[in-house]
Amino acid sequence: MQAEKIKEYYEKIAANLSKVIIGRDDTIKLLITALFAEGNVLLEDVPGSGKTTLAKALAVSVDGEFARIQMTPDLLPADITGINYYNPKTMEFNFVKGPAFSNILLADEINRATPKTQSGLLECMEEKQITIEGNTCKLNRPFMVIATQNPIDNQGVFPLPEAQMDRFLMKLTMDRVSHEAGMQILKLYAAGETYPSLKACVSKEEIIDIQDSVNNIKVHDDILNYALNLTEATALHEKILLGASTRGALGLVKAAKAYAATNGRDYCLPDDIKAVFKPVIAHRLILKSTERIKGGLAETVIDEILANTVVPTEEL
Repeated sequence: MQAEKIKEYYEKIAANLSKVIIGRDDTIKLLITALFAEGNVLLEDVPGSGKTTLAKALAVSVDGEFARIQMTPDLLPADITGINYYNPKTMEFNFVKGPAFSNILLADEINRATPKTQSGLLECMEEKQITIEGNTCKLNRPFMVIATQNPIDNQGVFPLPEAQMDRFLMKLTMDRVSHEAGMQILKLYAAGETYPSLKACVSKEEIIDIQDSVNNIKVHDDILNYALNLTEATALHEKILLGASTRGALGLVKAAKAYAATNGRDYCLPDDIKAVFKPVIAHRLILKSTERIKGGLAETVIDEILANTVVPTEEL
């Protein structure tokens, strides 16, 4: 699929989402970019900011099967993946698929589940498959996990471990909307309009074609070197205890390729790397304890790294 065609599909999905998610164009673009890059997204913001509505609207827009898991402390991994149960009539074990066998999986309030349950998502997020009692089942394509968490609550929650955070391609927030956008939201929902009024604007097969085509976006060696310099700088920065991993560098390049495609280009520019660097890398970093005490933010360190890393300027 040509990059110009991918841009057309991106604009269709973005326009569809904008009907119910108003005033958050940047978040919408990055979410669609993550979908095109076959990545997972962690949405972190206060309750009532539209996180669940955004996930549902995306599933409707791409004609995908949507499943929601309300993460709670008593949830078990089998509640996500599915179980084998014994049928006494047939004297055989039958497999009942869990909600993970969907296209868009919403893990609502993921940090309220225990680490054991959270680990049930690791394999499906990374390998797009599930292994149950030695049997491996491939998940449907497209497949995407959208997890939400509330940054305010600190009681009854289990912070996501580094291995889990590293499997999210991006961490996004639902920024506060302007007064004008807030008025549009109130008018929309006061009239009874909700996401079920949306209709699919692309098919699952077209999304799969887009995801395959993103792999063919060209990335010059200078751009790869720039991406690697940025990720290596996170490991060498004096304020960072743990920098981005190799998975982070790979995710940065993949996201940049998808971002370039949404702009109708079949090649990457340094600006594509810059645009996705913060949402792809910031959540993977662990600041030193002294910086955390001072209230340091990974996003601030990211800005320092971007400012201090030489950008390729030659015509590529």
